[in-house]
Amino acid sequence: MADTRIPTGIELHKQSKTLELIYSDQERYQLSCEYLRVYSTSAEVKGHGPGEEVLQTGKINVTIDRIEAMGNYALLLVFSDGHDSGIYSWDYLYQLCTQQETLWQDYLDRLNEAGANRDPDIQVVRIGN
Repeated sequence: MADTRIPTGIELHKQSKTLELIYSDQERYQLSCEYLRVYSTSAEVKGHGPGEEVLQTGKINVTIDRIEAMGNYALLLVFSDGHDSGIYSWDYLYQLCTQQETLWQDYLDRLNEAGANRDPDIQVVRIGN
């Protein structure tokens, strides 16, 4: 745990639907609630092994209703869609911060490949091949 980066501040911004993690004055990250929800560590999202991941769709409007500390090692995020089983370790949160651009693009690519959408009210219809 010596190399674990633990935020010195955590702020939930309800209007912008973001969670801000502050590590130092020069190191602040804004993670959208949607991003955190689609990268939940729960078995519902990750599955029980490689290849069992479940693509999360329609989460653009999701918010965080509650944040709970899990001992000294993690946060439990409770989302507005009822999802409450993902525990975000400090290491995993820092990974989500530092790899946000790559992970977000990967998510968007997987949505596109699946013909799915971030908005639950929009259905993607593919015509032709």
